[in-house]
Amino acid sequence: MLCSPDLLGVYKGMNPEKKSIAVILGSAFDEMPDWLSLEEQKFSTPYGEATLFHLPDTDPPAYVLFRHGVPHTYLPNQIPYQANTWALKEVGCGALVVTSSVGVFKQDFPLFSPLLVNDLVMLDNRLPSGNTCTMFTEPSKDHAHLIVTEGLFSAELGNQLRDLAEACQWPVTGEVIFGYVGGPRNKTPAENRIWRNFGVDVNSMTLGPEIILANELEIPTAGLVVGHKYSVPGLETENDNLSLDDSFVQTRQAFAKLIIRFLENGRPVSFNNVLYRYGEE
Repeated sequence: MLCSPDLLGVYKGMNPEKKSIAVILGSAFDEMPDWLSLEEQKFSTPYGEATLFHLPDTDPPAYVLFRHGVPHTYLPNQIPYQANTWALKEVGCGALVVTSSVGVFKQDFPLFSPLLVNDLVMLDNRLPSGNTCTMFTEPSKDHAHLIVTEGLFSAELGNQLRDLAEACQWPVTGEVIFGYVGGPRNKTPAENRIWRNFGVDVNSMTLGPEIILANELEIPTAGLVVGHKYSVPGLETENDNLSLDDSFVQTRQAFAKLIIRFLENGRPVSFNNVLYRYGEE
């Protein structure tokens, strides 16, 4: 499936019916999971190529996006965030769950348990390239300011995830503020202490740009994260001695049931933020 729309004047016209759902999976999914039967679909966008995977025989249609590719291809600074978001809009995504394995700053939040993101700290609104984190890169009658009224994370979609997590006996254990810190290196102990002092509960090298860009294209989002380590000296646990591969295995196992449940039972929701366009009534 190849889609090649012109960039200008089409933001509002892109497949306006929000008829599908989608999940973005991260580094823990560095190969195709054997518990999902997926069909590859490729998209040509104004921002480059993107690939989604369609889960057959679901109503509504369900898609999976592997942010690092399968097999793992992109470092965090190489992810084609804008192309990926455009492809999600093309399939009419009306409910997007963005996942990530994260470092945790507070021992109140258990590792390898589901946490819902309720707010984002992204101190510089930029993509890893240094360009502004926006879909609106050129002047157009349809470019807009994103006005955050409900919040970047949909309460309605978050409630869906809570109910589905309960149903698969993996209940959400808390809500967190997420800090986006671009990669590809991890943070120093001093940097992590600063982030904790900012009031951030968890952080990782991804998720932030995806949430911003999806909201700009009026895609309701939820953030679902799992802590794989504590990121502040003094909160060490036995998990800190796990290899990265072992940590990813535990993360995959933690996410699997809820991801399947959402892809099979999730529903599109309303978008409750505002795209303000000058000249509109």
